[in-house]
This record gives sequence, C-alpha cells and structure tokens, in this order.
Amino acid sequence: MNRGIYITANDKVTEQAIALLNSIRLYDSDTPIVMIPYDDKYSAIASVIGNSYGVQVYEDLEFIDRLSKRLQQTFGEKFFARPNQFRKQACWFGPFDEFLYIDTDIVVFEKIADNLNYLTDYDFICCDYQHKGGIKNVFSQKVIQDKIFTPDELKDIFNGGFWASKKNLISEETLYETFTECASHPEYFDFSQKTSDQPIINYMLLKRIPRRFNIVRRPGGAPGNWAGSPHFQHQDNILIDPTINQPLQYLHWAGIRIEPGCPYWDIWEQYRYLNESKPTQVSSTKTNKNVWQKIADKIRRIF
Repeated sequence: MNRGIYITANDKVTEQAIALLNSIRLYDSDTPIVMIPYDDKYSAIASVIGNSYGVQVYEDLEFIDRLSKRLQQTFGEKFFARPNQFRKQACWFGPFDEFLYIDTDIVVFEKIADNLNYLTDYDFICCDYQHKGGIKNVFSQKVIQDKIFTPDELKDIFNGGFWASKKNLISEETLYETFTECASHPEYFDFSQKTSDQPIINYMLLKRIPRRFNIVRRPGGAPGNWAGSPHFQHQDNILIDPTINQPLQYLHWAGIRIEPGCPYWDIWEQYRYLNESKPTQVSSTKTNKNVWQKIADKIRRIF
C-alpha cells in the first residue's frame, strides 16, 4: 500500500512549512511527502524542503492548474476569496493510494501518518472539533431549513486543514458535478469568513462519502488541537489537553496569524528552529506600538 502526506505551499509560507516538516520528520523519517504548489511562486520553497526533507513536487502541474481553474469558474472568477485552496483537491489523483492532507499552519506531536490506519475501516477521516461550534464557516441555516442534511450528518463537518482519504475515491467528474450543484445553491454556505474550499468540500463529503470517521470520537476520546484553545499545558516538546489528560496529536493555528505573541508561539518557534540556531531577532514577545509611538516614528522618518 502506497501511503503518503500532501501539503500545499508556496514561497510565502516557507517558514511555516519548515516548522511543519521539522515536526513530521522528528517522529517519522520515512513517510513520503508531496507538495502541491499553491501558485506559481514555489521554486524557492521546493528547493529548501526538497533538499532538507525529501519533499517532492506534485508531478502533474498542468492537471492541478486545470482542475483548480475549472472548479473556480463554476462559481465565477471572483466569487471565492482564496480560490487557490481548491488546488489541494489534486490529492485525490496523486501518487498515494492512501493519503493525509495537512495545512502548513500545523505542527504535529506524533508519527502522524499512523492515523492512516483508520482507513482500514473507513474511507475518510478527520480529527477536529469543528462540529462543536455549530455549522458556521461551513453552512448557513438554510441547509437545516431545507433539510439538506440531518442534524446527525451535520455533526460530521470538519476543518479542511487536516483530513485523510483514498486515491480516486472522488473522481474528477464527481468534483465538477458537486461544484455545479453547490453553485446553484450558494445560499447553503457560509463564506462570511472568507473560507473557500471548506464549505464545498464538506458538502461533497456528506453527500458522497458515507464511511467517514472523526478521530475525536474514538473510544476514550481525543484531545483538542486548535491553537485558539487556551487550556493546553506544556510538557517537554508537546502539549497536553488536561480535559482528558492526553497529549495533542497536532496543533493547528487555523484563523490565527503565526507571529510573536500569538497563542503557543513558543511551540511554533521550537519546531521551526528544531535543527538550527534561533536568530536573535526572533522574539517571543510581541510589541504593539500605541498611536503616539507610531506618530513619533513617522516624525523621525521625516526629519
């Protein structure tokens, strides 16, 4: 069985990708990783992560471009805030028979590819508590009013930054059909926070993949993973969720800018500089200048 991990990245997120890959390789030196270029500006990052982590670039770049453009055009050229997010749908057609997709604003605390073992019994897995917050950032109340999905089905919504499935489980034609179906009912979706692929892919999952599993529902429960959760406790190189006394599997800064002063900045720094000296200019405290300091700086620049 050919298993592997996909990421999407470009030169702009090189620092995040290094932190993620440092964490993956700390626990797993063997699982192959393929990068799906987020756009055309990826040559620098491809060189860095190829040499240091053995990451390969997705082979059929023409297919990625054609696929993402057609999916975008289904809704209209300017409908989505970040249409390049649809490029990750190339996962269904890449080299891995079973694959795990991971966003670059994540670090992991275990051999994360072992979660693919769940695919023995399921066709799709995720691992988050997105459903606990209701259907926002995915669907509107219209899907409930029109009975598009049952309340139990809506408990399976997931964050699009971490998921796993099987090659060709979704065909190219199914993707196009799903997007066309969704484009005819934009009122079903919540794009208010500028999400692009997440609402549509959740719709496709609920409609097309019945054998799905959220790891947080495993016996004994599972820890949280969102960096916006303030209760995680540090333990050596990882975090512990004290509500169930389990170590986190991964930490996801979804919707949070990774920068000095952000939640768990020290954890991100730790993995970013795992194999090198931390630059002295990188600080663990964020300085916010007040309006008078900004005015003073502007005057100094003028004179």
